[in-house]
Amino acid sequence: MEEVVVIGAGPCGLSAAVELQRIGLNPLVIEKECVVHSIYLYPTYMQFFSTPELLEIGGYPFSTPNDKPYRLEALNYYRNVAQRSELRIRSYETVTGITRQADGTFELTVQNKFGASDKVQTRYVVVATGYFDSPNMLGIPGEDLPHVSHYFREAHPYTGTRVAVIGGSNSAIDAAMELLRAGASVTVIYRGETYSSVIKPWVLPLFESMVSKGKIRMMFRSRVTHITETTITVVTDGQEQTLDNDFVLALTGFRPDRGLLTKAGAELNMEAGGVPKHDPDTMETTVPGLYIAGVAASGSNANEVFIETGRLHGGRIAAHIASKKQT
Repeated sequence: MEEVVVIGAGPCGLSAAVELQRIGLNPLVIEKECVVHSIYLYPTYMQFFSTPELLEIGGYPFSTPNDKPYRLEALNYYRNVAQRSELRIRSYETVTGITRQADGTFELTVQNKFGASDKVQTRYVVVATGYFDSPNMLGIPGEDLPHVSHYFREAHPYTGTRVAVIGGSNSAIDAAMELLRAGASVTVIYRGETYSSVIKPWVLPLFESMVSKGKIRMMFRSRVTHITETTITVVTDGQEQTLDNDFVLALTGFRPDRGLLTKAGAELNMEAGGVPKHDPDTMETTVPGLYIAGVAASGSNANEVFIETGRLHGGRIAAHIASKKQT
């Protein structure tokens, strides 16, 4: 019988595990990929919006010579925190089910990368799953073609090609700038009236300059309605046009997966975008002993919770479990 299992080894899951250690527990962390897999999936040369101190967990300092750290620095930092804390992490294993037992404990069904399953018994569960496995789909013909992706890693493979970037947030703007530097012909297609207010302030002027010089084509009030092997169909202000195209990057964001929580009996607040009902002071859901941390506590918009806020959830969870153990 485990005392507590944390599902997800992202920054917020690691933070929760470290906080649980500090109240005398020895949490088991189960992660279906590698440690901080979501950050691993970020673009190779991505720079964070947050300063390093806002990304710190467990009181471990995040040292960097940069005002805002890069992806590689974050991977190194969180990996080192996990190692220095000697966290028990079962990587490449997926929790496929959470069942609450009659005595109030939980049974987790865990599947390894070879398909074999086993059971883990625990008194408490912390769901700290991310969202990178669930992109917001466009729902249009051709979205499943092999040259269409909801992820962008780096620009080199797109050199000399025509790339359509769908979206207007930081991920889309950063990708467009990197693609331009690699020699791609870039068109950004965005449904908004003007540039998004969330774009990094040090990036926006550079991007606007590239657009004004004709080096990047920016299409506002536009949406892609159809994708073929060699073209995309775009509707702008009701007018349809077909553009020649080689690759599509649909960088339209991601959404949390609620399956584990709802199957375990946790209730959602559908009026608030599907946020799991929980006590914000303890992060406990409507199922006693079942907690959420990080993006798992957001609604349909995964950007409601960032590392800098989600990393604080672990302290609340640990304090609540500590109070239960004292009573």
